[in-house]
Amino acid sequence: EMDTVVGCEGSKKVFLTLYLRSCKCLLIFLLPDKSAASVKAVFDRLEKKLGTFIFCSIFQVILTDRGTEFSNPDALETGIDNVIRTSIYYCDPMCAWQKPGVEKSHEYIRYVLPKGSSFDALTQWDANKLMNHINSYPRKKWNGRAPIDIFLEIYGQETAELLGLERIPPVEVKLTPKLLR
Repeated sequence: EMDTVVGCEGSKKVFLTLYLRSCKCLLIFLLPDKSAASVKAVFDRLEKKLGTFIFCSIFQVILTDRGTEFSNPDALETGIDNVIRTSIYYCDPMCAWQKPGVEKSHEYIRYVLPKGSSFDALTQWDANKLMNHINSYPRKKWNGRAPIDIFLEIYGQETAELLGLERIPPVEVKLTPKLLR
């Protein structure tokens, strides 16, 4: 599932979020703006970093909304060597409930960056820190396991490192505005 999270009005930077249903893990990428070109740049960087095979295995199908930043599906689906790397599907209009995982994950982002927060002073390092704390937060419904634990079982440590994923010990997880201060 894919979406964006915007900061306060007038803030240029936005988060691109990719929610991996297989492990309930959230990937967060800071974009300089909410444009189709910025989203494509993230996809291209991910494919180069992971390799086409791993990219295709992680992101086989992506469900998103009809935001203008996702308005060029051919550019997102076609990889750096003109290989089809993913398939993009769109939710029905006004049906955010069709991508519940990414929408629920945005609640964790808002614990740290409440609505009205500006993202303009943030860096990708901040986005990674936020992502790692969210993914290391133990979930009761999974008997205290965290999404990062499931990710590591499925995709391994090397892939986690390529995506900037690190496990934070549960006692150190912070999901408050103090995390990025």
